[in-house]
Amino acid sequence: MTTIYPSIDELKAQARRLRQAMAERGNDIAHSAALELVARQHGLRDWNTLSALAAKPNDAPRVSFAVGSAVRGRYLNQPFTGKILALSEQSGGLHKVTIHFDEPVDVVTFESFSAFRRRINAQIDADGISPRKTSDGVPHLVLDI
Repeated sequence: MTTIYPSIDELKAQARRLRQAMAERGNDIAHSAALELVARQHGLRDWNTLSALAAKPNDAPRVSFAVGSAVRGRYLNQPFTGKILALSEQSGGLHKVTIHFDEPVDVVTFESFSAFRRRINAQIDADGISPRKTSDGVPHLVLDI
């Protein structure tokens, strides 16, 4: 999934138009607040993130998933669906990912004991597979992409 953002000049123009529209309605806001609101309209948490992404719109996507993406797969060999909350690139072609599961996942296979996880942090490669494996050789996390 690749998102192409407008240029920084266009984003700043959007912020100016937003400030003007708000002022016409009697709600004056600072330019910095307008920039933050524009970032939120584009689904990002702040202006710094948006401006960084807008500065390099022609970069090829390195992974086929992004923050906010709905994902499904297996965690400790248990099926799950969830949402990516955070994603960052690490050395060696790996990515650190935080996933919030739609429903808690029982990560224990022992019949008389359970341990449920709702949110996990893991490392994955560009194919969505964790390099870490369980004792029987199954990757900790496998995303269906």
